[in-house]
Amino acid sequence: MELEVYNIKGEKTAKTVTLSDSIFNIEPNDHAIYLDAKQYLANQRQGTHSSKEKSTVSGSTRKLKKQKGTGGARAGSIKSPLMRGGARVFGPRPRDYSFKLNHKLKQLARMSALSYKAKNNSIVVLEDITIEKPKTKQFLEILENLKLNGKKTLMVLRESNKAIYLSARNLKQARVLRASDLNTYEILRAHNLIILEGSVAEIEKVFQI
Repeated sequence: MELEVYNIKGEKTAKTVTLSDSIFNIEPNDHAIYLDAKQYLANQRQGTHSSKEKSTVSGSTRKLKKQKGTGGARAGSIKSPLMRGGARVFGPRPRDYSFKLNHKLKQLARMSALSYKAKNNSIVVLEDITIEKPKTKQFLEILENLKLNGKKTLMVLRESNKAIYLSARNLKQARVLRASDLNTYEILRAHNLIILEGSVAEIEKVFQI
């Protein structure tokens, strides 16, 4: 697949980039995508949720009233879930939500997500850019020139660039990732991918093509 390269003014250049068919033009596997996205979201969960059950809630263990003769239901402890301020029944406990997936399945899921973007013409190849100082205004101008302002975008860099990252950090719709950090969830979450020209080779290296 051959794509034209744009500059920061949104104009086509004389250059083109060939995207590998073995990465950007495979038959997508929806179940692999589901599993990889599920794992990503599960790994984001802290799992520190907790509530007090009958054995941990504070309160007296004195029997509230005699067993019989009151005309009401039996009551043995103020810590009962039926009482105001009492314990919670089967409340959440701290747990680890993460689970493992095979490396090949994760690779398949990411290539499937990239293939979907390529089939939908949602990939823009941009010339390598340099931002000396973090400026959100400058990053917004690039998006506007590419006619992607207001859309969820994911910019893929060859390597870490703090200035570009900080420029996009305040934009709710924009994300910046290195090619080596690409994941299925972020790819599918974005409406459009902006792949820097120099990161194309890095993507192929990550997928060992």
